[in-house]
Amino acid sequence: MTKPFHDRITLAITGASGAQYGLRLLECLVAANCQILVMISKAARVVIATETDEQLPGTAKEQELYLSQRFNAASGQVRVFGREQWMAPVASGSGAPSKMVVCPCSTSTLSAIAVGASNNLIERAADVALKERRQLILVPREAPYSEIHLEHMLKLTRMGSVMIPASPGFYNRPESIEDMIDFVVARILNQLQIEQQLLPRWGEDSLS
Repeated sequence: MTKPFHDRITLAITGASGAQYGLRLLECLVAANCQILVMISKAARVVIATETDEQLPGTAKEQELYLSQRFNAASGQVRVFGREQWMAPVASGSGAPSKMVVCPCSTSTLSAIAVGASNNLIERAADVALKERRQLILVPREAPYSEIHLEHMLKLTRMGSVMIPASPGFYNRPESIEDMIDFVVARILNQLQIEQQLLPRWGEDSLS
């Protein structure tokens, strides 16, 4: 008998630098037995090929098979949807998961979400999360931020979204790039209330 999924999460990976954060988050969500509804922008595919050794295929179905095999996902655990796949569950409040993460979140995607553009499925899914008052976590990665970026982050924060900039800390004494990636991913998992062993919560070490 197939084990029921612990949770359903929408994950969008866009074209900001930091593709490793999105892929590592996907890996951790699979390991946590979540079902993940994934959208990967065209720009994100370019960044993934540039920043990692991964080479994602072109179609959503091919990406679904690739990522399922890559992260040893159960049947139906990873579902990938294309840019204009408007019949996807994430396009409607009646079908979308209650939690969504955009990781990394490009500033163009940030802008589109802030003004309710809904020009593609990623933007529409975020719009659904906002209108349904559901959890929306955005992981921007840019430097420096312009006034426009900051205004959009403030606007979305006031709507209830959570901003987790891809800014790893160093109090955990990271020894590798992977440690720095895990720092950010752990913060996202904490917000999603998903158990993680990537990073101790502050003060946990002193209690052991």
